[in-house]
Amino acid sequence: MLSELAFSRCGMQTIHGLYGAILRFRQITAAFMVIGLTLCAIGAAQAQAGGKMQGGPKILALGDSLTAGYNLPADAAFPKQLEAALRKDGIQANVINAGVSGDTTTGALNRVDWALADKPTHAIVALGANDMLRGLSPETARANLEKIIVKLQQAGVKVMLAGMLAAPNLGADYAARFNPIYPDLAKQYGLALYPFFLDGVAGQPALNLSDGIHPTREGVAEMVKRMLPGVKAWLAG
Repeated sequence: MLSELAFSRCGMQTIHGLYGAILRFRQITAAFMVIGLTLCAIGAAQAQAGGKMQGGPKILALGDSLTAGYNLPADAAFPKQLEAALRKDGIQANVINAGVSGDTTTGALNRVDWALADKPTHAIVALGANDMLRGLSPETARANLEKIIVKLQQAGVKVMLAGMLAAPNLGADYAARFNPIYPDLAKQYGLALYPFFLDGVAGQPALNLSDGIHPTREGVAEMVKRMLPGVKAWLAG
């Protein structure tokens, strides 16, 4: 009888211990589930936030010294100032500085495939100033720009063309051959067009460096201010 009672007590203790172990296991499991769900929620939120940060347009600014920011700090160059202006207006753009000082349309054509390695979604093509200043053939400049546009469009990149105007000292004949390049190509390929990249800055001593050609930080800011409405409309289109 005592042995049966002892066995009964022992069995009850075992059962209670087993129930206790099961309860603790369930509590631990529930705690891990809560932690796991919390981590998943945090990860999803971070991924969503990262998507918003990385989901904006990636704009290739393909140009010469006017784009590169000749003799300016990096943050004063056209791409950085344009990026800052777009972000201030809620557009999380990344503007890539693909400007090379002294570059002609021929030089840019030779490097456009390399520039496409950055996988841009959009491109602002601001070329031709050096062709014009050197008095190079407008017909060659047109052909090079056309090839650049075709390469960009074939890569699925949306293009805006920033135009240039011939300097008066090059004569009326040169201007008649050079100036129509940009509106003609924009019409032919369905591009957004900003007619003159240096609008409001060219010929303004206070907005240019001592060479009278390259804009100061304030000059670039003026360029960006004037271009911004058109750029925003182009990005939204």
